[in-house]
Amino acid sequence: MEFFCYHRDRPGSLPLRQELRERHWTYMDQYAAEMIARGPTFASDGETLTGSVHVLDLPDPAAARAFAFDEPNYQAGAYRDVMLRRWRNVLGRTMGDFPGGPATGNRYLVLGLGSGPAADLAPPPDSDDLIAYGPLLSDDASAWLGTAALVRAPDGETARRVLTRERYADVEVHAWEFGGRR
Repeated sequence: MEFFCYHRDRPGSLPLRQELRERHWTYMDQYAAEMIARGPTFASDGETLTGSVHVLDLPDPAAARAFAFDEPNYQAGAYRDVMLRRWRNVLGRTMGDFPGGPATGNRYLVLGLGSGPAADLAPPPDSDDLIAYGPLLSDDASAWLGTAALVRAPDGETARRVLTRERYADVEVHAWEFGGRR
């Protein structure tokens, strides 16, 4: 089962996150085989950390909750909230398989949050810049709750266009980069 986890930072938590960096990476190393994509998000200035995205293939919802809530930054109070949803890996690959690699171009997390009839279940036709893409689903995967995409794009507005804007109650765009040990 695939899961999308987005830990959003508590304002002013950067010193705590820096202090816990090695514990965070050591924790993530335990999930290396299950990791589809991961990495930090940033404010519009491109430098201020705003959260961490982790997309994983785990055995069940209990394992996903344990991953999300046992994470060292969460345990220490660095995050203000956690979005944890079932997810479907429409592209069938990991970020390491992305042909553009980790360093070329700007990258974004695009989150479309909605309800009602499902939208954007298939990636757009010209999906060469998609790193990861898939629907956000309820715990039992029976209800569509939105769509999450990691995309390479020249700017946030171009990244936003990967989703059909009018089909969502809200669309968030966050600068994002490939995560992992440096």
